[in-house]
Amino acid sequence: MSGIFGLLNINDTDRVFLSTLGQDVVYDAIIELLNEYNMDLSAQMAVFVDRMTTDHKIRYKLPGGGRLQRLGRQAPGGATKRTGQWDVAFPLEGFGAQLAGSRVDMAYMTVEELDRHLDTIFIQDVNTIRFEILQALFDNTQDTFEDKLWGSLSIEPLANGDAVTYPPVLGSEDEATDNHYLESGYAATAISDANDPYLTIRDELEEHFGAGTGGENVVVFVNPAETPETKDLTDFDAVPDRFIRVGDNTDVPVGLPNVPGRILGRVSGCWAVEWRWMPASYMLGVFMDAPRALYERVDPADTGLGMGLQLVAEDEDHPIKSSYYEHRTGFGAANRLNGVVLELGTGGTYTIPTAYQ
Repeated sequence: MSGIFGLLNINDTDRVFLSTLGQDVVYDAIIELLNEYNMDLSAQMAVFVDRMTTDHKIRYKLPGGGRLQRLGRQAPGGATKRTGQWDVAFPLEGFGAQLAGSRVDMAYMTVEELDRHLDTIFIQDVNTIRFEILQALFDNTQDTFEDKLWGSLSIEPLANGDAVTYPPVLGSEDEATDNHYLESGYAATAISDANDPYLTIRDELEEHFGAGTGGENVVVFVNPAETPETKDLTDFDAVPDRFIRVGDNTDVPVGLPNVPGRILGRVSGCWAVEWRWMPASYMLGVFMDAPRALYERVDPADTGLGMGLQLVAEDEDHPIKSSYYEHRTGFGAANRLNGVVLELGTGGTYTIPTAYQ
């Protein structure tokens, strides 16, 4: 529950808008609760979102590659031109909900009932943010957002095989295009040591961000439908049940990452994480020690609009009393290399999950 009665220091069966308490006190407590909620939500988003920005468009820059020039006896080297940059933009939209009731409704409302209403709004907000993040990752097409101030903005996905050239991968000195939306060529039920999707995802990420001795901090999210096949892989080492004492001569993964979902174990140099919000037959890999893929666009501070879920207005026109909640946000890919989506299928090319088309 949201915990509003804890902040108000009253019983959950008390009438919340009693004159002895005061409506201003209730709304102040709600604002405090919203601040705590927004901090918690930000921690959950940290796996996929690198930072907040007030910019509508940026040029994302990485160092290039190549070799030094061989010099003549008196000839200076030519000017070096850095490569590895691309333009990205970010949407910004408002999402909201309303809490409303008549004068009689409000008079009879208990703290417990208000808590349930607030929990519903919080759950809706979490669902909205998660959907927007996953859509920004799973949709492999460029989108156009009509911004009232800046006109048409091109919102980019992860690397999708377009004309953008990226810094050289490990083992190469040349910039090249890349595609991080892949299809396995085999069904989810065919996952095996010979058809190991974790290796595919790991290699696609490590070629950009490094492949150190002992493995890298690569996380792969899977739907529960892919859990049995994952556990059947020979290289799979399970995270032990916290209620079971592990015996001798048993490999136990350590240094678990802080991610949503349930960490199944370590397999093929990746953390396998079961996350029920992943579409079935799709896997999503991220490199935890590199800048995250997405930026979140928010309003500039001087607008006074605030960040996160906000209580933005109260309306007490008789006979209905209303309070309005709004979350202004938008997500777009910035580091287009830190994410790989693999569809487990045999259709020949990547298909966007139905929910995110």
